[in-house]
Amino acid sequence: MRLLEAIIYANHRAVAGDPDAALHPAEFADSLPLVVLTCFEPRLNALFPNVLGLPKEQFIWLRNAGNIITGSMSSTVRSLALACAIKHGDEIASIGPTDCQVGRTTTLQLLDRLRELGVARQVLPENVNEFFGVFGSERQNVIKACDFVRRRPIISAKIAVHGLLVDVATDKLEWLVNDYQILGALDSRMEAFVQSAGQSVDALKALTDFNIGEMKFSETKIGETVVKPEDRLAHKVEQVGAAVVEAAHAHPGVANVAQQVAEYAEKHWLQPPEMPSPRPPKKIPLPPSLRPKLVRKYWKILK
Repeated sequence: MRLLEAIIYANHRAVAGDPDAALHPAEFADSLPLVVLTCFEPRLNALFPNVLGLPKEQFIWLRNAGNIITGSMSSTVRSLALACAIKHGDEIASIGPTDCQVGRTTTLQLLDRLRELGVARQVLPENVNEFFGVFGSERQNVIKACDFVRRRPIISAKIAVHGLLVDVATDKLEWLVNDYQILGALDSRMEAFVQSAGQSVDALKALTDFNIGEMKFSETKIGETVVKPEDRLAHKVEQVGAAVVEAAHAHPGVANVAQQVAEYAEKHWLQPPEMPSPRPPKKIPLPPSLRPKLVRKYWKILK
C-alpha cells in the first residue's frame, strides 16, 4: 500500500468510527514529507494535518485562496517545486474543501465587494475570472489544479500529483485524481513497449556482424558522423519513451494518449530490419478526444 492509499484507507476507517484507524508514517518514510496545497479557509486549521494522519514535521502545507494555481511560474508553483527539490517531497496533493466560499462567490459579487472596499474596476485586470481564479465546481477546481501542476516543466515527472476533496463537516477525504493509476497504466504499457523495442534493437545489432566479402568502403572523414542502425533506433525509442511519459501526464485520465503514442511507434518504427521504416505522416488520425492541441506538441517529437 502506497502513501495516499494508506491515508485514504485510514481516513475512511476513522470517519466510520474505527478507534484503531491510524496511519503509520514510519512505514512510508521514503514518500514523506507530503506536499499539500489547500485553501486558506479557516475551517481547515483544525483539520490538517490530523485528517491525513501525518505528524506536522512530515507535512508541508501551502495555502492560498481556493487552492488555485493561476500561472505556470506563479508563487504557488515555485513553492511546490522548491518543496520537492529542497525538502525532498515525492508526492503532491491538492486538497480542496467542500462549501468553499471562493467557489460560491460569483464574479459580480466579487466586483461589488471590491468596489465597497474602494477598489475601482479599472485598476483590475481585464480578465477578472482568470486573475482571481474564480470557479464554480470544487471538484473541477481540484482536477484543474492537478492538471496545471503536472504540466509545469519545473515539477518533475517523477513527482506523483494527487487531487482530493475534504468534507469540512465530516473530515472525510474523497480521492479525485489518483496519479498512481495514471503511472500504473503508463508503466504497464511502457514495459511491453520497451520489450518490443529491445527485440528490434537486438535484431538490428545482428546486421553489424554481417561480412560483405572483401568490399571496401570509404573511410569516414573528420567532421562526419557515423550512426549505427541500432543506435539510431535506440535513440528514436528513447524519444518515444520521453514523449509517452509527457503525454501520460499532460491531462488527467489520458493514459490512452500514451498508448496511442506507443502503438504508433511500434507500428511505424519497430519494423523487422529487412523492411524500411516509413516516415511518420504529416497528419496522424486520432480520436476526437485527442485532437488537436493536446497531441500536436507530442507528435512533433515523433516526426
